[in-house]
Amino acid sequence: MEAVITILALLFVAFVALGAYVTVKAVRAAKRGVERTVTQARRTVEDTTLRAKSYGQGGVAAELAQLRLKLRTSMRATQDALHAGVAEDASLSESIALFERLSAHGHELDDELKRLEREPDKSTVASRLPDLRERTERITHSAESLRWAARDRAQRFANDDLDMLSSQIDMEAGALRHWSEPAADAASGQTSPERTERTEPGKSWSMADDGTARPGAETAAEAGAADGGTAQQPQAITARDPHQQTYPWQKTTRPETTN
Repeated sequence: MEAVITILALLFVAFVALGAYVTVKAVRAAKRGVERTVTQARRTVEDTTLRAKSYGQGGVAAELAQLRLKLRTSMRATQDALHAGVAEDASLSESIALFERLSAHGHELDDELKRLEREPDKSTVASRLPDLRERTERITHSAESLRWAARDRAQRFANDDLDMLSSQIDMEAGALRHWSEPAADAASGQTSPERTERTEPGKSWSMADDGTARPGAETAAEAGAADGGTAQQPQAITARDPHQQTYPWQKTTRPETTN
C-alpha cells in the first residue's frame, strides 16, 4: 500500500512539474509574440514619421529623416534576406555574423541621427551632414553588397538545379521516343525486319502467293521433324467380314453339355 501511495505521489509531482514547464514555455512564447508585435508596430510608426518628416519638412531635419529612413530600410532588407536564406544555405551563417557587426555601426549611426533631430543648433548639425551622409552611404553599401551576394548565390543554385533537371528530362524524353518507335511503325503499317521474320504459331505458310517458298515453311517442317521424329505412314481402311458380323436378334450358341 505504501508503494502505491509513493508511486501516485511521484506521478502527481511529475504532472505538476510538467504543467509548470508547459505553462512557462507558453508564457514566454506569448511574451515573445507580444514583444515582436510591439516592435513591429513601433518600427512602422517610426518609418511613417520619418517619411512624413522627409516629405513635409525641409532643411536639415528633412535630410536627417531621409538618412535615417535609408539606413533603416537597407539594414532591414538585408537582415530579412540573410535570415531567409540561411535556412537553405548554411554557408550564410558567416555572412550573418558580418552583418551583426555591421548592424552595431548602423544602430550607432541611427541613434546619432535621432539625437541630432532634437538638436536646436541647426548650423552645427548642417556642418556635420557630409560626414553623416558618407557614413550612411558606406553602411548601406556594405549591407546591399551582402544582400545581393546572398540573392545571387541563391539564384545560382536555383539555375544549377534547373539545368540538371532539364538534362534529366531531356534524357527521359529521348528514352520515351526510342521505345515509341516500334509503336509508331506499327501504326503507319510498316514492320521491322525482326517482326517480318517472326510468325505466330499455326499461322505460317509454306508457299507464298507467287509460288516461292517462305522461311516459315522450312521452320515448320524442321520443327515437325524434330518433335515427331519419323512421320507415320497412313493405314489402309479394310471392310468388315460379313460372315463375322452379328446382329442383335441372333442368339449366341451355347456350349454343349455331356451327361
